[in-house]
Amino acid sequence: MSEKLKKLQEQRRTITHEMRAVIDSAEAAKRDMTSEETVKHGELFNKQEALRSQIEVEQRQIELDREMASTQAAASDVDKNTDQRSEKDLATIAFRNYLATGRMEGEGVAEFRALQAGNNSEGGYLVAPEQFVAQLIQGVDNAVFMRQKATKFSLTESTSMGAPSLDTGMADADWTVELGTGSEDTSLRFGKRELKPTPVAKRVKVSKKLLSVSALPIESIIQQRLAYKFGVTQEKAFLTGSGSGQPLGVFTASAQGISTGRDISTGNTATALTFDGLIEAKYNLKAAYWGQSDWMFHRDAVKMLTKLKDGDGQYIWREGVSANEPDTLLGRPLMISEYAPNTFTTGLYVGILGDFSNYWIADALNMQVQRLVELYAETNQDGFIGRMESDGMPVLEEAFSRVTLA
Repeated sequence: MSEKLKKLQEQRRTITHEMRAVIDSAEAAKRDMTSEETVKHGELFNKQEALRSQIEVEQRQIELDREMASTQAAASDVDKNTDQRSEKDLATIAFRNYLATGRMEGEGVAEFRALQAGNNSEGGYLVAPEQFVAQLIQGVDNAVFMRQKATKFSLTESTSMGAPSLDTGMADADWTVELGTGSEDTSLRFGKRELKPTPVAKRVKVSKKLLSVSALPIESIIQQRLAYKFGVTQEKAFLTGSGSGQPLGVFTASAQGISTGRDISTGNTATALTFDGLIEAKYNLKAAYWGQSDWMFHRDAVKMLTKLKDGDGQYIWREGVSANEPDTLLGRPLMISEYAPNTFTTGLYVGILGDFSNYWIADALNMQVQRLVELYAETNQDGFIGRMESDGMPVLEEAFSRVTLA
């Protein structure tokens, strides 16, 4: 762990103690917090939230530095052993040269030609080398909460993926006599969950100077920008997507995903979360799901949660004490997304508890990169369009408990 990361964690821990001291002071005096105390608590929360974001950025940067060091070491080994380069190595080198220069020449051109798809003279669509695609998907995984917990599938040939579902089970068995067969049951029903990856695209502009003088492999620079933009788009869809031409989100009521039958508002008020409401949401899940379940809230909701106590006067929000340990709520990890709902009004969703492995994501691994040379000539830039296809949906609604306001 870096010294910077340790320092950030210690600063956040100190501020958390200060937040609790503000609340404890008011409770010790048996009064509500004053307006000054409320403002102070809010300011402290914003500071710790900013530190939390910095900690996440630092952790991602550490992982990225480790990955880049590994990539550069591998590239160095390839340079030292030219005769042992595989066709994939040569194709990757040629692909990198094309991104940087827009020209098909030099080492690896023969292997590079196998990557072409479409008419090069009208834009040059390229199917990225397999390693490039894998790195991009990993980048999205690191940036998006849903991908970290969801079950992911890769489609290489078919255009969609289906899975049978047991929509209605049969009744319990009957106690009977030796020759008895029990009552007839016709309630068993099967269905199907289908995921069909749909296109998602983003355009990135990079200066020609950066392309020519960068010390990093140029595909890594473009990869980072595409990963970020794709990650934001997918995070929004996995949470609030309509399911029409895009993934179906966990916060979207749907008979195909999570119906309103999994919504819990009991105990909450019309404008705020309560301890009783969270207890209702947790115990709306069967115990078998608890071990793999996570809470998901917007940071505005988490700000409320940091003030809540249980019947014994103990805070129900617990700050993570180590780099890889998340904050917890009622014993389960607490994840924060900027794209979770944060409008605190009667009947609206404000959070969810669930086993997110029951959210399925299907990706079609046919990412393409199109280079735009002339379009941005006046600004001395090159454009790159990245495309991939993805879909997602919750496949088992009983694994989720959605929190709403009363």
